[in-house]
Amino acid sequence: MTKVTDSLHRFIFENTPVRGNIVDLTNTFQLALNKQHLPAGLKRALGELMAASALLTATLKMNGSLVLQIQGKGLLKLLVVECNSDFGIRATAKWKGDIRDDQTLFDLIEHGQFVITLDPKDGGQTYQGIVPIEGNDISTILENYMLRSEQIDTKIWLCCDGNSAAGMLLQKLPDTMNQVINSQEAIEHDLDAWNRVGHLADTITDDELLHLPTETLIHRLFHEEDVRLFEASNTKFFCSCSRASVANMLRMLGNEEITSVLEEQGKIEVNCDFCNTHYQFDKVDAAQIMASDLTAQSSKEIH
Repeated sequence: MTKVTDSLHRFIFENTPVRGNIVDLTNTFQLALNKQHLPAGLKRALGELMAASALLTATLKMNGSLVLQIQGKGLLKLLVVECNSDFGIRATAKWKGDIRDDQTLFDLIEHGQFVITLDPKDGGQTYQGIVPIEGNDISTILENYMLRSEQIDTKIWLCCDGNSAAGMLLQKLPDTMNQVINSQEAIEHDLDAWNRVGHLADTITDDELLHLPTETLIHRLFHEEDVRLFEASNTKFFCSCSRASVANMLRMLGNEEITSVLEEQGKIEVNCDFCNTHYQFDKVDAAQIMASDLTAQSSKEIH
């Protein structure tokens, strides 16, 4: 059996309040990061954060985006990953100074904080949580956040070898959610299930998580459990930037700022941090942007 890459599998342990997700990111990881010149340690950290974003998105009932950020005041300024409801993922990092390839994320964080943002695209209210970084790896940071901020028992395993990233999540559901998922069967609560499957999952290795097919991995870890595996969802690299969105950003700067840049440089150049796409606007382009802004203002005044 060959491993299916760029996929996310959901699974549940029958007649227990425990659910899980497993994700593999290979092409998604490479397309998202290979155009960016990242130190090896930051690339691995972003890979883990990308896997985590897909795992957490799969637990949400939301049409929108989940954004995970690690912010710091040292050499590392920002790690940011965005995953939408269709598992389209993008990621980037910002830092200042020279970072060696052997330096890890936690060598670079000073006074760091973790930020999670839920951005619904259906008119719902945006949610943002900000907490200090607690833990010595990304998995522990996220587990602590979920327990403290969401009151949900969560265990996460993440790994990245620089070419692909993978992760697994287990969650203990509230009783009401567990009853919905297992509504076809008479549920007998297995009070020991959470501890038992957690101990089994702790035997997983990075090599298994990165290279074994999901079915093989679940059988190896949980062959004595009654596990229901659902059909996989595909992950992909997706960047929402466009020439129109950049034009809207320039429009927000205002005519005075646009004119100043044009007078100084003769053109406006914008580079997307996520996909490295280069956008260029000359004086004619800028005039069209400013003209459309005036048209929009006039329309608002008329109505």
